[in-house]
Amino acid sequence: MKLDILVFAAHPDDAELSCSGTILAHIEKGLKVGIIDLTEGELGTRGSAEQRKKETKKASKLLQITVRENLGFRDGFFVNDEKHQLDIIRKIRKYKPKIVLANAVDDRHPDHSRASLLVKEACFLSGLKKIEVEEEGKKLEHWRPQNLLYYIQSKYINPSFVIDISKYWDQKIEVIKAYESQFYNPKSLQKEQTFISTPQFLNFLEARARELGQLCEVEYAEGFVTDRYFMLDSLNSLM
Repeated sequence: MKLDILVFAAHPDDAELSCSGTILAHIEKGLKVGIIDLTEGELGTRGSAEQRKKETKKASKLLQITVRENLGFRDGFFVNDEKHQLDIIRKIRKYKPKIVLANAVDDRHPDHSRASLLVKEACFLSGLKKIEVEEEGKKLEHWRPQNLLYYIQSKYINPSFVIDISKYWDQKIEVIKAYESQFYNPKSLQKEQTFISTPQFLNFLEARARELGQLCEVEYAEGFVTDRYFMLDSLNSLM
């Protein structure tokens, strides 16, 4: 199955928090989008891996993505080595995306920047034909995405560009709230509070989206970073 956009996320809910508006916008345009979670988020203070699986399923249904997989890496302890790179390469070659979205290059949670570099190196290595990998006994042909983009997470990073998600803001919040164990839920019986479980965190998300939107005079936006320049055929692309 070929995808147009493949999103890699260190934890279930990373994609929803950072780029679900962009996902919704492109699915409405008819593009096929998938998400690969690297870990089950089993070290999270609130909830459990099993509960987050159910929440991820609900969020995926709301997003209407084509596919979602979890690689089962160790939350907090996965490393950027050959084994993990090959696991990423398999998914890139399996789905042959034109665009890959990855975690922030620098962020509060160390898993995020580590995942970012892991996916970056795997995207390059996936294009080398002498690296051979199989899935279910089938050899996967080499493939390198046309573009690798990094979404912005907790730490503010100046975006290379932003995507207008104003039309999808309410849907994005609904998708995020599918993770009832992780984010503010007045009906929750969990006593332990975390950085992301307070109502203030949802206010922060809105403020960030409004700030990014203000850069281009729209109500809400999501920002992305690229480590290379884009080329335009002409200035007509900006009109």
